[in-house]
Amino acid sequence: MRPLVEPAAELTRDELVRYARHLTLPQIGHEGQRRLKNARVLVTGAGGLGSPALLYLAAAGVGTVGVVDDDVVDVSNLQRQVVHGVDDLGRPKVESAADAVARINPAVTVVQHNTRLTADNAVDIIAGYDLVMDGADNFATRYVVSDACTLTGTPCVWGSILRFDGRISVFWNGPEHDGISYRDLHPDAPAPGEVPSCAAGGVIGSLPATVGSLMVTEAVKLITGCGEPLYGRLLIHDGLAMTFRELKILPDPDAPLVTAVDDGISDACTVPAYPTVTPAQLQDRLDAGAVLVDVREPWEREIVSVPGALAVPLAELQAAGAGALPDAARGRDIIFHCKAGSRSEQALDAVAPYFAAREENAAHLDGGILAWVHDLHPDLPVY
Repeated sequence: MRPLVEPAAELTRDELVRYARHLTLPQIGHEGQRRLKNARVLVTGAGGLGSPALLYLAAAGVGTVGVVDDDVVDVSNLQRQVVHGVDDLGRPKVESAADAVARINPAVTVVQHNTRLTADNAVDIIAGYDLVMDGADNFATRYVVSDACTLTGTPCVWGSILRFDGRISVFWNGPEHDGISYRDLHPDAPAPGEVPSCAAGGVIGSLPATVGSLMVTEAVKLITGCGEPLYGRLLIHDGLAMTFRELKILPDPDAPLVTAVDDGISDACTVPAYPTVTPAQLQDRLDAGAVLVDVREPWEREIVSVPGALAVPLAELQAAGAGALPDAARGRDIIFHCKAGSRSEQALDAVAPYFAAREENAAHLDGGILAWVHDLHPDLPVY
């Protein structure tokens, strides 16, 4: 495989010592380390996958590492985002990540992009790098990265995580590619609520390290031209069974030509399927006789709860439908809520037949309890 990056100037004496274990590898050696030194790699997201990616890229001696993220460090990040610490709470993630990279390898140049990657800026940002490491945590950003990489001819090492499962692949519309992009793997974005986020579905804290380090191995192979990258292959890791398996990815013959960046989320997907109630409207609705049903798990309610809400976990509603509702909720309008809105939509799916034949109405709290805290009770904890 042709190396992605040309070699930099000769290594210094300190670099020869630092990277001695790489220099010993015939697949990398002195020239490969110089290619790493000359490489420019962009990491999208300084979160779960971005954390190990940033640390191992720095440790490997990648000369310039860019990081794009518009979020700040929250205490709930610390369970898996090892690039941040307690002292970083409230700081922009790109700043915290830059400090962590400097602690690992001060010779690495870190470029901070404290912004959200969008259809408007993705091409300009990505065009300045040799390789992209896509650790985004949402479908819209993944489609943006895919399209921008296609338009700029930039290879992309992609990974995703959820619960105990991880996926990794390599996409590239370059001179030695197979023509496969993220859109061949996921031609269409899933409907809202169909695939839970890590916030809703959970993720084991060590999984990002497994997947993120594999992504860096792919990046090093691409930069130095060694090994066989995951072109056209999807590596699937099951952390519970501790297995790895591989699937082939084929080009989608019906895929349209990419001529512009699109986040892949159609207007139809962004329109709520059910009525919503804003946090500001909630109390008026409750005063008018509606009942609030919390579909979260018990441990979530221990962190923060809306006073007076009835607890009915989503799994009970999905198993028994409206039969899981307590007597206090019968014959009244119901407003479901969860953490951010995804599970409350699923709750509405579960009880839809019941309300279709009745005069009462069902809705859910827009943005869930996170929005309720943000808008009305910012002193309460979130997670």
